[in-house]
Amino acid sequence: MHFNLCICGKKIKLKTVAKEKKKIISDFGGIMYSTDSSFVYDEETPSTEEPITNAQQDLRVTLDRKNRGGKAVTLITGFRGSEEKLVLLGKMLKTKCGVGGAAKDGEILIQGDFRDKVILILQKEGYKVKKSGG
Repeated sequence: MHFNLCICGKKIKLKTVAKEKKKIISDFGGIMYSTDSSFVYDEETPSTEEPITNAQQDLRVTLDRKNRGGKAVTLITGFRGSEEKLVLLGKMLKTKCGVGGAAKDGEILIQGDFRDKVILILQKEGYKVKKSGG
């Protein structure tokens, strides 16, 4: 009998391998170590996707008052990219506008009506931006 061990984060996975049958105790990711000399490791190939440039982004800037107690927020939608880049862009916009906000779920919220200022900032950074909704 052979054992395969996988350590994924804080979870540990143990697979027992019989002759032609695998019994999986739990499934949390790939194999890290195996006592089976004939075991073949599945290596993930790195992503070959090219990152999206600022000019390829198609952002929409709107003013939103829904479910916010009548307070206005500037909402930037349409961002495509990693969550880290979204957070960095949101932080830069909040700093330049001098207000608070949030960056999550592919959207950036800036507290207050800063549509025109946000559009100018994003255009200077090279983004394609459209004002939407009035």
